Amino acid sequence: MSVEEIVTAYHAAMLHKSADELADLYAEDALHEFPFGGPAPFKGREEIRAGYRAMWGAMPFKPDEVRRVSLHQATDPEVVLVEQDTFVTIGGRSITVPGLLVLRIRNGLIIHTRDYMDTAAVTQVRAAAAALKPA
Repeated sequence: MSVEEIVTAYHAAMLHKSADELADLYAEDALHEFPFGGPAPFKGREEIRAGYRAMWGAMPFKPDEVRRVSLHQATDPEVVLVEQDTFVTIGGRSITVPGLLVLRIRNGLIIHTRDYMDTAAVTQVRAAAAALKPA
């Protein structure tokens, strides 16, 4: 897959909350890290699949849209930077979660992801989702 196809498929997986679609973009021994907090790194395609299945399965909403803001090819030909905004509506409230993915791609598969999300926006999403749960 080309970089363009990988990024498009990555965003589609987010929109569908499909751990299988996402994991299929990764090499068997890939690493997915969350440097600004969140879960421990996912090591390997199957841990990525299981980790995202659990995370996305626990969310009581689906994203309305995942919009690519920019795509930058680094000087290292394996490294791509993807700036993105994820739009969600929870309990009638619209929240935008800005993010940055640093992807290392080799032979058409992601081998390493550093997944940076706006922690203040993530906190807003979590609070809005918690407010939906019955007491």
